[in-house]
Amino acid sequence: MSTTVPNISTDSRLSLLLPWLQGLSGFNLDLSSIRPASSDASFRRYFRVDSTGDSYIVMDAPPDKERIEPFIHVDGLFKESGVAVPEILARNLKEGFLLLSDLGSRTYLAALTEDNADRLYREALHALVRIQMVSRPGALPEYDREALLRELKLFPEWYITRHLGKEITPAIQAVLDRTFDVLLANNLAQPQVFVHRDYHSRNLMYLENGNPGILDFQDALYGPVTYDLVSLLKDAYVEWEEAKVLDWVIRYWEKARRVGLPVNPDIDQFYRDFEFMGVQRHLKVLGIFARLYHRDGKENYLKDIPLVMKYASKTAHRYSELAPLANLLDELQDIKPGAAYSF
Repeated sequence: MSTTVPNISTDSRLSLLLPWLQGLSGFNLDLSSIRPASSDASFRRYFRVDSTGDSYIVMDAPPDKERIEPFIHVDGLFKESGVAVPEILARNLKEGFLLLSDLGSRTYLAALTEDNADRLYREALHALVRIQMVSRPGALPEYDREALLRELKLFPEWYITRHLGKEITPAIQAVLDRTFDVLLANNLAQPQVFVHRDYHSRNLMYLENGNPGILDFQDALYGPVTYDLVSLLKDAYVEWEEAKVLDWVIRYWEKARRVGLPVNPDIDQFYRDFEFMGVQRHLKVLGIFARLYHRDGKENYLKDIPLVMKYASKTAHRYSELAPLANLLDELQDIKPGAAYSF
């Protein structure tokens, strides 16, 4: 990440941000140290700024593009569980700025190795269970059929049509409609909990104590219990052997049952829920990654499409209800019937 000091003369947001930071008392901020901390797929930006022996994170969320209130609300909800989320130290709701505690710059993605993966994932699963234990209806918007279906429709609109340049024929539309109905029937039948929605290796921070630090939760909803588990264990940015993933799923399921979370009491049915939720998420992500490239010019996500497609295809080939989708995904990848799969 570049440490170049942003140029206030070419950045209108900084002309608002820097005076606000300068007016904050008690933090002794060195504004000459301000630099990019990270960026994401939205319009939000994050800066790191130093103080005497410490550093802070500044969130910049342009009010005409990104509401800052959901972040504040979810931060409070998740904090109830005792997990590590940023402390909100100062806020400017009018301009869309927050001063936050700094959870460091080392993500799980950067820290993970074969040697530490089991420990880090167990800690991430423990934190996930803690968040789910404070879940309650009415505290967050529902991850309802409309929201889930809207996400699924990103796949034909942005991946098939825009990215691959293929027409949605009546036959393809019929497969999509049938598949979406099957997936949504499963997803909506699952017990509901707080859902981070992007609980994965790029949004989990490696901490010396109390892993993980949790970021990017402002889009949280109240929805299917397996959603965040899929985000974590079938991560678009890192792949693990299926045996290892299954072991982590079982460990989560055992822990969730012990603390009374409403998971399916049958592990085989729970794993099926996990898999079907995964297909919904991966079809959505294929659409989102294509949209980020074609609409927003963010080409870095293109390299992650093959792994996401691999997850979706492999699961679709496992279940008879998803066989039409499996055939469609093969067709989109130019895989001939009977061909050997690399996965």
